[in-house]
Amino acid sequence: MPNALYLDSNATTHVLPAAVDAATCAMREQFGNPSSSHSHGIVAKALLDQTRTTAARVIGAGDGHVVFTSGATEGIQTAVLSALRAIGPRNAAKGRQLLVYGSTEHKAVPQALEHWNDVLGLGLELRALPVDSEGQHDLQALATWLPDTALLCTMAANNETGVITNIAAIEELLVASGSTALWLVDGVQALGKMDLDLQHSRIDYAPFSGHKLYAPKGIGMLYVRRGAPFTPLMAGGGQEGGLRSGTENMPGIAALGAVLDALQRGDTFASHAALRGYRDQLEQSLRIAFPAIVFNVPLAHSLPTTLNFSVPGITSKAMLDVFDAAGLRVSAGSACSAAKAAPSYVLDAMGLPAWRTTSAVRLSIGAFANAQFVDAACVAIVRCGHVLLAMHGGEDGEPSSGTDLSDVPCSAADAAAMTLPWNELGAFLASHPKARLLDVREAAEHHASRGIRYGTLAAINVPLNAITTLPTGWLESKAAPVVVVCRSGKRSLKAAQWLHSQGYTLVRHLHGGLALRPISISAAIPHSPTEKIAHPAAA
Repeated sequence: MPNALYLDSNATTHVLPAAVDAATCAMREQFGNPSSSHSHGIVAKALLDQTRTTAARVIGAGDGHVVFTSGATEGIQTAVLSALRAIGPRNAAKGRQLLVYGSTEHKAVPQALEHWNDVLGLGLELRALPVDSEGQHDLQALATWLPDTALLCTMAANNETGVITNIAAIEELLVASGSTALWLVDGVQALGKMDLDLQHSRIDYAPFSGHKLYAPKGIGMLYVRRGAPFTPLMAGGGQEGGLRSGTENMPGIAALGAVLDALQRGDTFASHAALRGYRDQLEQSLRIAFPAIVFNVPLAHSLPTTLNFSVPGITSKAMLDVFDAAGLRVSAGSACSAAKAAPSYVLDAMGLPAWRTTSAVRLSIGAFANAQFVDAACVAIVRCGHVLLAMHGGEDGEPSSGTDLSDVPCSAADAAAMTLPWNELGAFLASHPKARLLDVREAAEHHASRGIRYGTLAAINVPLNAITTLPTGWLESKAAPVVVVCRSGKRSLKAAQWLHSQGYTLVRHLHGGLALRPISISAAIPHSPTEKIAHPAAA
């Protein structure tokens, strides 16, 4: 999308151009099956082997195995299945009945533990290892539990907060206690952001995901320490040395290879020191934008790419809506949990107060970031702060408690007739030259995006929670054409239904909202950074 500043790299990243080229080459030219014995197969096999060699060097695998997977979830499932199958007969009579996982782990870990524990009928106890207010594991509790622990699961760095786990301290406990517990470390957020040397660690399993570091979705890898128990999750053709059957995803592997090669060369991605500098610059812009800001973890112990913060009086939803309107793509936490309207379980586990968990925002840059990108992001952040604080924050884009549009009568046929796809907007406006554009986003979103226009037609902003108080004479008549827009199409549909129920016969709502806007939709005339912003209802 034009002018978008993507600051949600912990969720996913774009695909590196060199990775796109490598995947395309694998599909067009190196399309052989690596299991085939002819020349095309040999070429594909060479590509597969080279990528595995590069991967092993990047993560310091040594004589451990690197198994290509569909992503981190499959890697976690494979590691958990492998560990639990070995744990059952080995530890049942020895009292090692605990499956311990960090309370801030990605949900894929405890859910995999629960699933395979149930499927295998082991009856082992799952126990969440507490963390302190800075997100660090309770090592005293771990030391107490280790004699009874069969499998320990901790992540290298947290996806929501960026907190870096004290892996060295955990390893010291494991070694000092003589524990035989197997150890799974989720390495997804570590790749490209931390130095990795798995061969010299006590770690048994470490999954990684390609799409977190500029490779496509659907490709990942799993490190398995030599000698660690292993049970294939996928059985069949015997690919990956019998460790993961199924014809290899060669375009994905080629793309991942290109990314890993760039990471190994060090001439494509920003250094860790440069990333820390960019993060510090973003931190300062946030402090300027929001003087009362609170950062939810100490930056000294977090990834150089991640900021997690809360601002008193401004909800996560309000912050995300305004940032998105300004072209800043951020999140409130894990993308896997984004659809659930609930406080962050990660911040809850850290014992943070409710206002911080409900207003938390995660900003994460990728290793491909550069100074120009960060400078632009900082300018936009300060502008968003000006808008949000001027509007007093807090409005979440939904109808206020005094306005209920849920029971507005509208048949499916009427709703379909009111829906206007983006590719039909130009024709509709051309055939209705007196049409009006109505932006029903919150005023802060409207101002953060500097308004919208289509050609010479500028949108008027009336938030959805004020739609029932449209001024008399706003439209020439109830037959006058009006197109309603918002960010996603949800609020515009509600507004269109209400207008239709009031007798407006030529109302349309823009399907998909501004999130799908093409390049032809531009920002309106910019306002001055010091301009006083008045609520449209008072204008």
